[in-house]
This record gives sequence, C-alpha cells and structure tokens, in this order.
Amino acid sequence: MKIVLLSPAHPLRGGIAASSERLAQELQTLGHEVVIYSFKLQYPAFLFPGKTQFTDDPPPPGLIIKTRLNSVNPFNWLAVGRQIAREQPGQIIVRFWLPFMGPCLGTVLRVARWFSRKKPKITALVDNIIPHEKRPGDRLFARYFVGACNDFVVMSRSVGEEIAGFLPAAEVGAIRYAPHPIYDNYGDPVEKRTARLQLGLPEQVPLALFFGFIRAYKGLDLLLEALAQTPEIHAVVAGECYENRETYQAIIDRHGLAERVHLFTDFIPADQVRFFFSAADLVVQPYRTATQSGISQIAYHFEKPMVVTDVGGLAEIVSHGVSGYVVPPVGATLAVAATIAGAMRDFFENNRGAEMTAGVRREKARFSWKNLAEALLNTGQS
Repeated sequence: MKIVLLSPAHPLRGGIAASSERLAQELQTLGHEVVIYSFKLQYPAFLFPGKTQFTDDPPPPGLIIKTRLNSVNPFNWLAVGRQIAREQPGQIIVRFWLPFMGPCLGTVLRVARWFSRKKPKITALVDNIIPHEKRPGDRLFARYFVGACNDFVVMSRSVGEEIAGFLPAAEVGAIRYAPHPIYDNYGDPVEKRTARLQLGLPEQVPLALFFGFIRAYKGLDLLLEALAQTPEIHAVVAGECYENRETYQAIIDRHGLAERVHLFTDFIPADQVRFFFSAADLVVQPYRTATQSGISQIAYHFEKPMVVTDVGGLAEIVSHGVSGYVVPPVGATLAVAATIAGAMRDFFENNRGAEMTAGVRREKARFSWKNLAEALLNTGQS
C-alpha cells in the first residue's frame, strides 16, 4: 500500500521529525511505499523560541521527503492537498501535536480526500490534542483537525481521553492506543567513563540527567531544588532553553549548585545524544504536565533507569520500582522536589543501579516500532 505520512521531517529538527522518520522506515520494512510530506515553513518566528528549526545532520537514508507545506498560507494548503491526492495513497497518516497546525492540516486532509479517486483512510497519530501551554483558539483548531480524520492512534491514554471529548460517542472506538516506541536511532551506548571524558564531566560522581528542551512545564526548577536536598548528587542539564535562563540560574546561585550542575544549553545534535545518556546514572523527568515523552524512550534505548512524575502517560511508560520511580507531582514546589530528592537518594544510597537497569532491559521489549506501525495500519491490537 502507498502511504503518505504528513509530518515534520528532515531538515526540520526535533523529536517529532526524528520519530516520524523512524516510523516511515518501519512502515517500509513492513512492505509499504511511504512518501513524507513535510514543512517548508513550520512555525512563524513568534511561535518558535529556539535558535533554529533546522538541523545540520544528514538526511535519513532511504526515505522520500517532500518539503512542501507552509503552515500559514491557505493557498499552499489547497495546493499540497491536491498534490497528495495525485499520489493516490491508500492511507494518509498525519502527525498532530499543536492546535496551531489544525487549520493547515485539517484543510490539507479535506482537500486530499476530496480530489482522490479512491478515498484514502486518514489516521491521526496524536502527540497532544491540547498543548501544555494553552492559547486562545486551541479547542476550535483541534476540533477542525479532528473532523478531517477517520481514526486516531495515541501514545498516551490521557490524550485518547481528550480526543474522545471532540467525538460523538459512537466514534470513540476509533481511538487506539500504542505506547511511544524506543528511540533507537541515536547510536549505540559508549562506556560511561568515555562519555564523561567526552563531555568534560567528573568521572566518579553520582550523575542525573535532565534532557530536552527547557520549558516551564518540564520542571527543571524542581530538579534543581531536589539537588539542594541531595548534596552528593550532580546533574547534567542538556537542551536548548526556551525560557528565561535567569530563573534557573537564580536557583543554582541561591543553593550554591554551580559545581554540581553541568549546563549544556544549546541544541544537542543527534550524534551527541549518546554521550549524555551514556554518561548518566539516572534520567530525571520532573514534569508538571505531560502526555508521553520521547525522553523516556531514549532512556530505554540506553538502558537508564528514570525518575518521572505521575503526570499524563509517564506512569504507563515507567514501572515504579522496576525501571525507575514514579513520584507524585502534587503540592508546593519544595514538597515535590523532596519526593524527587527521595527517589534519587534511594537510587544512589541503596545501589539500585544494577537492579533497575535489569528492570529497564525487561521493560523495553514493550516498546516496538512494529507495534506502533501495526496500530496505525489497524492490523495490531488496539
């Protein structure tokens, strides 16, 4: 079957682009022809707080990527919809993560269906339906997008519950769940000492990792406050800062954490990711809100135990006491930080590393790309 995958892809950077490319490769492995339609303009500057939307990494091998979409030009939406119709796909899989994209993607899908001789099935792979940082128009734009789709696959049950609120009761059965697969496209682990030398980190300290874009909902301040309660633990913060960095620097200065917090606040290229995860003993995701997280799936690939807060679908990914810790996110900042500190202290003081690494190895078998691909094709279990 010919499949059009409508999603960010190379040369755009970020987790959605990388995971969509990996999904396309899996669909090809299953015998399907895949064409990716990506964006030539994804975000206007006011919606993108980072330095650049593009990567210098080489394109993924073996994929057809057509850079066509402009998210803010309605004439472009009509043209791209007709281009997709000319592909005559049996299925369109569309990635949705932000209501801002609702008018663009919803229109492209409607046009593609209208002009196709054989009406393609349209399946939405939904990361978020309502974002963590809400804006006016979110529900209106999301509803418009939902109305263009036949069925939905979610990687967090909480997202499925949100989508159900946009559908008639009779159509809720069109929502299927498949957990976010493991990111296995960042290379093999390296020896811990080698990774720490590569990054200029101390070799013999207990080390936690906070990885990914820094935004308020991801709770870096909670980790910093937790470090103030665990004076023996160091942390690496690796990812571009989308917030006022001074907020975090003030916490570091107030608690005298400068020698224990190692900052890498530029975008981390794909070929460097393995060094950060290989250097760490423990990955910490102190999120205030979440759906699913690709960071957890990178941690699984590198076989690193995790500390996550019990928000969104994170507890569906990390099994408490097996592959890491799931801590309650409720309460004042210092109270939540204390629970994170307690988990880190238990991990390092009670030498849980070998036990939980073995748990990670057992758990990671749940997260396959084949499982997600079959859910999208509706050939696997829902």
